[in-house]
Amino acid sequence: MWHNSYFVIPAVLLVAAVLYAAGTHQRVRHVARPQGLPGRGLPLLDTAFLAGGPGRVFDTALVRMHLSEQVVISRSNLVTLTGAKPYDAVDQAVHDAVGATGSRELGALRRMVMRSAAVQEIGDRLADRGLLRRPERMQRARTARRLLWLAMLDVVLFAGLALLLDDNDALHERPNLLIPGFLLLLGAVCLATSTPAKGRITPAGQRQLSLMQGSTPWTPSSGVSPRLAGGAVLGALALGGLAVAGLENQELEQAMTAAAAQDEAMRQAQASSSFFSSSSSSSSSSSSSSSSCSSSGYSCSATDSGSTHHHSSCGSSHSSCGSSHSSCGSSCGSSCGGGCGGS
Repeated sequence: MWHNSYFVIPAVLLVAAVLYAAGTHQRVRHVARPQGLPGRGLPLLDTAFLAGGPGRVFDTALVRMHLSEQVVISRSNLVTLTGAKPYDAVDQAVHDAVGATGSRELGALRRMVMRSAAVQEIGDRLADRGLLRRPERMQRARTARRLLWLAMLDVVLFAGLALLLDDNDALHERPNLLIPGFLLLLGAVCLATSTPAKGRITPAGQRQLSLMQGSTPWTPSSGVSPRLAGGAVLGALALGGLAVAGLENQELEQAMTAAAAQDEAMRQAQASSSFFSSSSSSSSSSSSSSSSCSSSGYSCSATDSGSTHHHSSCGSSHSSCGSSHSSCGSSCGSSCGGGCGGS
């Protein structure tokens, strides 16, 4: 039979898993540089990101460019630049994504801009304010919980083997089952106290959105050109999406809604294919996904209803799933789990 000292192995594994799960859970909740809520003064594209993720940022920026006659969108969903100067970094990302040809298909343009550093930096700013959770930290916390479940399974297996060997050799000391019982209790308590956060928006972020969705329609005070009319439309779009914005150009709204739906369908297909694929195909798709996702972050785990960063496979901007400054179409297929948001 197995002596009680052999429970040291599962005990070490489980304690390590508990500490890792508790630490990652705490990091998800931690805000390094907390700041006060900006109230109704949050910039236009920051509001779009908070309310709907990178997809909403693209939709808002493109409508803003359309209203200011910076782009023309044809019936065939081709976006063409008019030569006007970009208003901000996200407009510049649109210009860069369109490239030298001056035109690009709307769906492809949407995916490229969502992955851009300019859009992902907005997510970094919101995370610094404590309004968003960093997606790479959320992913680590989920991984830590899976490891904790595996460690608890190891405890059960070790206990079962100890009992099995004890039945075959009654001359030796019987294993003390209080040890695995205590370990399982410890693991269960940790699982109960480290429940994953629901969604990428923090409680402070929810309060911020409530402030902006007050009794009067929100009109952005920054992020809109002084020469541009339609601030109320852009505010409604940033907060509620295309469905509530009430764009006068129905063809534009339909084209953008279709592009968002196409992105969501691609994300679902990638998630299904990744789940059912074999381990060999999984590893090859994972390496290609990582390369496409490594330059993005919030878009990976975020959709318009929910929200990854720059240098990680579906991680935060400036670190391996870590701090800011450096955006998969979260992609990552979002692969990183999430796609690149809807509108």
